[in-house]
Amino acid sequence: QVQLVESGGGLVQPGGSLRLSCAASGSIFSILTMGWYRQAPGKQRELVASITRGGTTNTVDTVKGRFTISRDNAKNTVYLQMNSLKPEDTALYYCNTFPYSPSYWGQGTQVTVSS
Repeated sequence: QVQLVESGGGLVQPGGSLRLSCAASGSIFSILTMGWYRQAPGKQRELVASITRGGTTNTVDTVKGRFTISRDNAKNTVYLQMNSLKPEDTALYYCNTFPYSPSYWGQGTQVTVSS
């Protein structure tokens, strides 16, 4: 079983940066493909970025060039560096495996981009 705890969200002005962290329990973390997801008010949850156990990454077009996913298998942690934030990036951000497992959703961390 894997438990995931997200942190690092907050209120930031447009153009600002945040770094999200996702700490995972469980010895299988290092073999899992992980993803960051987000859900904006009134919208469905969507994948933002993913990273394989070997470090191959993929980001969706809406954040490409602005967001970077990374992981530290020794620390059982996956990160999301978010730069050049826009108001439309405002959402609750979650990490999960990719594809996601319904039983692994955590509380998420809120990111609000506003002046």
